[in-house]
Amino acid sequence: MLWSQRTITLDARQRGFHLITGEILDGLPEIADVAIGLLHIFIQHTSASLTINENADPDVRVDLESSLNAIAPENFPYIHTMEGPDDMPAHVKSSLLGASVIVPVANGKIALGTWQGIYLAEHRDYATPRRLVLTLQGE
Repeated sequence: MLWSQRTITLDARQRGFHLITGEILDGLPEIADVAIGLLHIFIQHTSASLTINENADPDVRVDLESSLNAIAPENFPYIHTMEGPDDMPAHVKSSLLGASVIVPVANGKIALGTWQGIYLAEHRDYATPRRLVLTLQGE
């Protein structure tokens, strides 16, 4: 049984959905040694989130951002406003999407579907670098 855990830092990005599958794989080269297992990816922040979605058509990213903005608009009468108008909506969006994803590993590769990719959903206008904890379990 193999266990491996790494923390990687993603560069700060603009608000929106960013494909990070490659950065995750680059940060965990030992995945190539796993025949069967699970990769847990956790973001250590409350104003960004992770999701798995279509990676082929970039319009999906735009529509996801627009949809979340409609669900958690900046002009809602939030009470928590000390960090700016985008902060509380970012927390709502992060809670909706979640702080982690789990991906199966098969034959040294993550077993995503044909059109799937792992995304950082950045919900702040002026983001900071984001830390991810990658935990690999397998044989």
